[in-house]
Amino acid sequence: MAERRDDEAESRRILERVQQETSPGGASFVTRMAKDARDRVTAADADRADPIEYWGTRIGRTLGFVIAIGLLVWLVYAATRGG
Repeated sequence: MAERRDDEAESRRILERVQQETSPGGASFVTRMAKDARDRVTAADADRADPIEYWGTRIGRTLGFVIAIGLLVWLVYAATRGG
């Protein structure tokens, strides 16, 4: 009987965690992740009072994103080509 109570408590804990992760702001997981990615690339966390830091951060993150996509495309091309 004690095992059943433990299972129920664990189930309730899991359900509460899922509710907390999915309900903030009513936005879905994909929507939140897309917003976080956009904010990251556009340097939303950079100090806007310092234009060099702001633009340097934006340029660096954008270049990093483009290079990562390029490497991913190259990897897929190399894997499908077989060499």
